[in-house]
Amino acid sequence: VQLVESGGGLVQPGGSLRLSCAGSGIIFSGYTMHWFRQAPGKERELVAFITTGGRTHYADSVKGRFTISRDNAKNTVYLQMNDLKPDDKAVYYCAAIGAGPAKWGQGTQVTVSS
Repeated sequence: VQLVESGGGLVQPGGSLRLSCAGSGIIFSGYTMHWFRQAPGKERELVAFITTGGRTHYADSVKGRFTISRDNAKNTVYLQMNDLKPDDKAVYYCAAIGAGPAKWGQGTQVTVSS
């Protein structure tokens, strides 16, 4: 089982990034897919999730700016991040949560700075 995040980087405040998380070795469509983030010195926090049926949930801090989506045919979940703020700086992780232990990716760094 492998989840691999990509798409992180350095962006100016107000900018956008699109994160991707590609899964292999799992029946991707059977999992609720999550994005978490962890800033330096802070606890890991939930950013958003999307269920197998496409229902979405967002943390209040990202509502209206981030959009989670999934493409089961590509075994990929996305996080479109718009209007990025310095407080969005963190390592972003995707996670597949369903039956059995959660599966985690290795993370991708997002830095928001002018």
